[in-house]
Amino acid sequence: MVTKNDVLKVLKECYDPEIPINVVDLGLIYGIKIAKSEVQVRMTLTAPGCPMADLIAADIKQKLLEIKGVKSASIEFVWDPPWNPEKMDPKARSELGI
Repeated sequence: MVTKNDVLKVLKECYDPEIPINVVDLGLIYGIKIAKSEVQVRMTLTAPGCPMADLIAADIKQKLLEIKGVKSASIEFVWDPPWNPEKMDPKARSELGI
């Protein structure tokens, strides 16, 4: 059975190519749903219109599909609430000097 921890572990391997911090620690992940063999991730980006959106989504989807038991994965981008640096993990903010 796929767990939220399995998903989070994989998401911590996914990065915004412009920022050297994973999407979890950046505070971009807003929700994870797991239904049998399907994983749905609700997330945002640091800015609407991010040119890396498709690349980030493809990387996340590929890694999710590599989890044993996952047969389907989807990523939904949402913009509410808007992302801001306060959503970042404190250690990540420190790494970026914020």
